[in-house]
Amino acid sequence: MIFPIVYNSVIIILRTCFTTIALSYLPVWLTLDYLADVMYIMDMIITVHTGYLDQGILIRDINQLKKHYLHSKPFFRDVVSLLPTDLLYFVFGIQTPMVRINRLLRIPRLNEALDRMETRTSYPNTFRIAKLMIYIFVLIHWNACLYFALSSYIGFGSDRWVYPNITDPEFASMRRQYIYCFWFSAQIFTTVGDTPLPKREEEYLFMIADLLIAVLVFASIVGNVGNVITSLRDRDNVFFPNHELVKAYLRSHHISKELRQRIDNWYQHLHINKKIMRENEILQQLPVHLRTEIAVSVHLPTLSKVTIFQSCEKSLLEELVLKLNPQVFSPGEYVCRKGDVGHEMYIIKEGKLAVVADDGVTEFAVLSEGNFFGEISILNIKGNKSGNRRTANIRSIGYSDLFSLSKEDLTDVLSEFPAAKCHLEEKGRQILTKMGMLEESGEGAEGEAEKVETKIERLEKNLEILQTKLARLMVELESSNRKMQARVEQLEWEVAALGTQPPEYVEGEEAEGRGEGVGGEVGFEREEAEGEEEGGSDAKVQKRGEGEDGKDVTKEGDGESTKSTKEDAERMVEGDRSGVKDPDNQGQKIEDEEEKGRDKGDDRPGKGDGAEIEPADEKVEKNTERESEEEGENDGEDSKETEPKDKEQKQ
Repeated sequence: MIFPIVYNSVIIILRTCFTTIALSYLPVWLTLDYLADVMYIMDMIITVHTGYLDQGILIRDINQLKKHYLHSKPFFRDVVSLLPTDLLYFVFGIQTPMVRINRLLRIPRLNEALDRMETRTSYPNTFRIAKLMIYIFVLIHWNACLYFALSSYIGFGSDRWVYPNITDPEFASMRRQYIYCFWFSAQIFTTVGDTPLPKREEEYLFMIADLLIAVLVFASIVGNVGNVITSLRDRDNVFFPNHELVKAYLRSHHISKELRQRIDNWYQHLHINKKIMRENEILQQLPVHLRTEIAVSVHLPTLSKVTIFQSCEKSLLEELVLKLNPQVFSPGEYVCRKGDVGHEMYIIKEGKLAVVADDGVTEFAVLSEGNFFGEISILNIKGNKSGNRRTANIRSIGYSDLFSLSKEDLTDVLSEFPAAKCHLEEKGRQILTKMGMLEESGEGAEGEAEKVETKIERLEKNLEILQTKLARLMVELESSNRKMQARVEQLEWEVAALGTQPPEYVEGEEAEGRGEGVGGEVGFEREEAEGEEEGGSDAKVQKRGEGEDGKDVTKEGDGESTKSTKEDAERMVEGDRSGVKDPDNQGQKIEDEEEKGRDKGDDRPGKGDGAEIEPADEKVEKNTERESEEEGENDGEDSKETEPKDKEQKQ
């Protein structure tokens, strides 16, 4: 679709403004016009058969495709762009190709095609610049055609701003006409400013419109070119380390010139040979399965050359290739030294390395592409005489590209493949046995290590059981402490209640023993006060006297009763303790306490003198006698109360 759309965009306006060119090559233009129309029709047919995604599923059913296309906006646009407007030639004449202006409705299809090409090309920045230049060329072309048409309307050669008179043989040729107009338009859009000054209003308006468009064109050119340059710089920063930052750091710390030269050479080697050091960062945006496929296609042949990884399952190798890190070593640089602790193994991708003596001169062997070293140090094989330390000095002869695999990455991967781990350790033991680097007691040491691990596991289990039991005991201890504390609080409250009984509590106890007691007397006194009768008032005075006498008696015995109560409470607690050992003597102690209480003061109840600790049988008998006496007294009082109550009711 690029050809027919660009053709219509360029030729329709050209034939409309340059009538001489349109009439001179009319058969060619008509042929190309209808060829472009045929391509438009073919595009509609292909679009009908083009699948689309519905909820992530590619739809290919022809009926659904037709329904989807016929109900879409692009279908309406495509139909309008193919309307037979060429029939208007019979009305306006063959020299008016502007009747085909509806063909430009397919320009969105051109943008779609260019966007797809940009995503598929290997040089997207170059393609962006080319696309921008095409847009600018079409814009200048349209402006040149409009400039020629305006010059024809004003009159050729009427002033210096318009196109010169075409009667002049120098400006009469079609090629000169188009090139002059294109040059004039390019001068305006590039804001060069070397154009004749306009004289008429039409010329001024045309120049104003062109200058406004020129500002936008210039800004778009500068912006797009700047984006391209920035993207190129970002690409270099992603692919290669930032050399400028490193150079600034070296200058600020006054690094020696020799070391700075070595670093510059290393950077130069990376840029010249396109060595990529940040593979993981570049591919980080891709899904995991795509990263794995890329790493397998790039690194799997190299990893398969390692002896210990041969015959390993493919899934293990796919996990390992994602862990490989590329490294570049400069000439004369040591990859590892004898006695160093080995944390990674190396696979040579390109270059040569020498196994040298401690003096750095004597060479024992040369390692080339496909060789590897350091694989034993990352397996932690029991019985290895050298442990995890390097056994040789390896130095790069020239620039060498290596892949490194760290011990941590290998351990993480092997934790998911226990069978492969045992297989690799067995291969490592075989290699150490051939080299004479495996101790004979390696198996015994391994067995001892396993026994120690078993003991540790058993101790851990026992520790967990003991911790559980300890937690239960702590819970039981807390529960028993709470119960004991509650019991102690209850005993303290009972002792306090026995030791500090108020007089009101004693009088209340008398009231319970006598039936009605002081409460009845007080109620009777209130009735006499309300009735205001003589007989009732005498009874009232008599009862008040009795009540005051009772209060005085209680006050007189307060000191002795309080002391006796504290002594009785202490004896009661001691009796409770000793009662468990000698229950037969408990009754005798209680009788002695009662006799002491009677000797100290009056035996009347309600004085807090140890009446609470009387034997139950004697207390019941006394309460019964008191109730009978009080009932007799109350009967006499009731007869006296009846008379004033009747009088009150009558009043």
